[in-house]
Amino acid sequence: MAHVGYARVSTLDQDPALQLDALAAAGCSKVFEDRASGARTDRPGLQKALDYAREGDVLIVWKLDRLGRSLPHLIETVSALEKRAVGFRSLTEAIDTTTPGGRLVFHLFGALGQFERDLIRERTRAGLAAAEARGRKGGRKPVITTEKLKRAREIIDKGLTVREAAVRLKVGKTALYDALSK
Repeated sequence: MAHVGYARVSTLDQDPALQLDALAAAGCSKVFEDRASGARTDRPGLQKALDYAREGDVLIVWKLDRLGRSLPHLIETVSALEKRAVGFRSLTEAIDTTTPGGRLVFHLFGALGQFERDLIRERTRAGLAAAEARGRKGGRKPVITTEKLKRAREIIDKGLTVREAAVRLKVGKTALYDALSK
């Protein structure tokens, strides 16, 4: 069983020494580093750490936000480790998924993350329903206005094709066909 460390700082002028010292004190035999925003998911150091970790190993970070900024990304990363039988430990928050208590805490985080996503979805639906009740419709404004549709019908009645009418009105032929079919 190896302790694999991961340290991250956001900018080039930040110093990861505090994290590296804490990871060394935690017994990390191999440490990977990144100098990148936690919001980025394409961090080469993190990817190398994840690739390096084997069954029975433990990925250790100094603080939870060093692994990722968003709860969904944290949960996804730790769940992927768990599927590979790799543990996860955060030194500052004292989360250790190799213990029953640590797994419980992390699953609570997961449940809270799902709850948060469900609330956002529910609020979005309620907002759209309220807007619709007030007569507002979401999405882009139609390209073919009532006036353009009337002019298109007049042009077509004079013998021009829908394609020619669309060119004259400076609208897409597909949008015009769609408006004419309603």
